[in-house]
Amino acid sequence: MDDYSSFGLKVKARLIEPPTRTQAWLLKEVRNRTGLYIDSPYMSKILKGKCQPPKIVQAIKDILNITD
Repeated sequence: MDDYSSFGLKVKARLIEPPTRTQAWLLKEVRNRTGLYIDSPYMSKILKGKCQPPKIVQAIKDILNITD
């Protein structure tokens, strides 16, 4: 997982904390919260730091309770 950004590592760590959740669950939650379509390849780019769309990143932080 060395290709993930620090944000991506935080997201992955939160997903495996109890209750364990999947990336697919997170995608659905982000879609519901933002109204934007996001798929797995796009999420991968976000977690690797290749793009950082503010609205989606904030939604992920809110959903997983990630603070800076």
